[in-house]
Amino acid sequence: MRTNLKVPFAEKEEAKKLGAKWDAARKIWYVEDKADMAPFSKWAPSPHETSGSAVAAPKSSAAKTQQSTGKIIVGSEYVLQTRVCECLPWDVCEKCQSTALSS
Repeated sequence: MRTNLKVPFAEKEEAKKLGAKWDAARKIWYVEDKADMAPFSKWAPSPHETSGSAVAAPKSSAAKTQQSTGKIIVGSEYVLQTRVCECLPWDVCEKCQSTALSS
């Protein structure tokens, strides 16, 4: 079984000596079929992270607060807003007035 690791660049040689391999396509260190994972425990991913899965982690209350302030959020904190009407994105109708950014 493959286990991805979060190895800082400064510790890559140590991980390599222990048997970790570099996946150049995914740009991540990993180990396969290791019975004893203790030497790699300091680089083990968090419990909510999965190997290669694109499932997003639940959003924190801080992210929800940022979203409601009208700030532009990118990266892992980005949440796609659902459409409430069929008008063009730059037009504001009565239905979408509550979700429109103030100008």
